[in-house]
Amino acid sequence: MQPNNSLWTEKYRPTDFSEIKGQKEIVKRVHAFVEQQNLPHLLFAGPAGVGKTSLALVIAKKLFKDLWRQNFLELNASDERGIDVIRNKVKDFARTRAIGDVPFKIIYLDECDALTREAQQALRRTMENYTQNCRFILSANYSSKIIEPIQSRCVVFRFKPLEKKEIFGIIDKIGEEERLKIDEKAKEALYEISEGDCRRLENILQSSAAITSHLAEDVVHSIASVAKPKEVREVLELALGNRFIEARNKLLDLMLNYGLAGIDVIKQIQKEILELNLDNKSKMILIDKCGDIEFRMTEGSDEFVQLESLLSQFALVGNSN
Repeated sequence: MQPNNSLWTEKYRPTDFSEIKGQKEIVKRVHAFVEQQNLPHLLFAGPAGVGKTSLALVIAKKLFKDLWRQNFLELNASDERGIDVIRNKVKDFARTRAIGDVPFKIIYLDECDALTREAQQALRRTMENYTQNCRFILSANYSSKIIEPIQSRCVVFRFKPLEKKEIFGIIDKIGEEERLKIDEKAKEALYEISEGDCRRLENILQSSAAITSHLAEDVVHSIASVAKPKEVREVLELALGNRFIEARNKLLDLMLNYGLAGIDVIKQIQKEILELNLDNKSKMILIDKCGDIEFRMTEGSDEFVQLESLLSQFALVGNSN
């Protein structure tokens, strides 16, 4: 989990391979590399908040023990994405020998899919020239944005979002240690909202705990600025029932009450379409309209006008059924 301003993110960061959740096969293979003290260049690819940075830190701590800070360089490539970073910071660190028994240092480049192509070409040469002294762990949300010569020099591990039982395990652990009472419906809401992102889960939990020690579904939705699925479905059912004005007013109330942006509403509507009592053809038409409306919003169109347009499409589909 990437470092941020959350104290909980640091407090509950894994310190051992056994604490890494949801990536058993990856952890097993990486653990074997660490035991042999023979680490290849690694590329961690996957969505945010699933343990890429945490695993890199555990690798460093297990390899170098108390000397891990002197032998581990962490850079965020989205902040420093130019060729000068590779030529200066990375190369200066890579060319010096490691301190201790392990024959190499580790450079961890987070969000390296943000590096320019020129910087990636410079990184490729640095990886070639300093392999004896240094190993690279690259982290990216989208591995396709990493040039092929770098990918071919790395062992690629693809991380996946955490599953429901793992998210629930984390919620129970934090709830117990922070003395929180968390309702079952609140756990379900946390899982749905976090979408397998542990960092987002911890931030929502921390924000909710600052308000109350008893976390209910309403508190979680309010903190996360997400409408309840039931409320979104009510809006859609009103529109399908040709009650357009009521649907429009209820949607406006939802957006104001939860502070929702248009893009957030579209994503929730898209999920709820699948739960509606409609035939598959109608669902396909409405999901296609969602994609069209989302594109228009990202291009700068007025959010509420576009959402009204989408509700009108629901009304037309309701009339045709």
